[in-house]
Amino acid sequence: MTFVSASTGFRPAYHYVSRRQLADRVERAIASLAECRACPRDCGVNRLEGKWAACKTGRYAVVSSYFAHFGEEDCLRGWNGSGTIFFSHCNLRCVFCQNYDISQAVRPGPAARGSRPEEIAAMMLELQRHGCHNINFVTPEHVVPQVIEAVAVAIDGGLELPIVYNTSAYDSLESLALMEGIVDIYMPDFKFWSPECARIYMKAEDYPQAARAAIKEMNRQVGPLVLAADGVARRGLLIRHLVMPGMLEETRRVLEWIAAELGRDAYVNLMDQYYPAGKVSAQQYAEINRHLASAEFEEARAIARELGLERLDERHPHPRLRSLSVWG
Repeated sequence: MTFVSASTGFRPAYHYVSRRQLADRVERAIASLAECRACPRDCGVNRLEGKWAACKTGRYAVVSSYFAHFGEEDCLRGWNGSGTIFFSHCNLRCVFCQNYDISQAVRPGPAARGSRPEEIAAMMLELQRHGCHNINFVTPEHVVPQVIEAVAVAIDGGLELPIVYNTSAYDSLESLALMEGIVDIYMPDFKFWSPECARIYMKAEDYPQAARAAIKEMNRQVGPLVLAADGVARRGLLIRHLVMPGMLEETRRVLEWIAAELGRDAYVNLMDQYYPAGKVSAQQYAEINRHLASAEFEEARAIARELGLERLDERHPHPRLRSLSVWG
């Protein structure tokens, strides 16, 4: 396990970026919205004029909720929670999405006008005052320019927390280049290996190729996950993989790639919480209209051990963990 001392004076990555460099980054990021290539969809619409395509998001990011999240990995939630900011809409169309109400069902309109950078920055600073261990952006793939813009404002306001980029891994390399030096912890979910599964269940046949390229770039930027002596993550890559019912071959291929490309020190969270959601029913996508069997999950873990992956996430709640608190 990789640790750093809690007393080493850790500073978030963005503290090593000059104000001038950050201002230039913001300017380039916002300008890119004029012909949007924020994600692999490459829609090319002018979001500065409020137009949108796949992500249904115009000039400003739409925040669904923000709160101290106690359901994340122990190394993120610590004892005061992960400061989570959920963005509405998504650049994927996962038929089984467990956040379907905010990723796909929500419609653009006056009620979803979006939050200006000053408003998102205020959320970040409120989460910091609440004692959260990090700022955790969930589904940021389509709003990278807006995230950078808000982070710059929050830094001026005294932000000191690590930034977590919590993504499906359907990210463009252009967006990840903009985030370099700003993100401390990348947390991609590598969902499917085969283009066919990605086409059927995510409506994005190019997802596996895009995810592999994105995760390799994330690893180049931040390296393996580093924990402080208190058990809280400070920097690095944490890969999630949701084990799907009847799809252990997908899991095997994903884990084989992680072991071969990123090494045994890669930190992996195999997740067993799949349940039918979104558009999945007895009539549609019936083959995944069931919960994951415990035997399937145990086999997934056995595959990981067989491949030599040594850092599988385990639940070990921090002794200082306080009672669940949801607010915001």
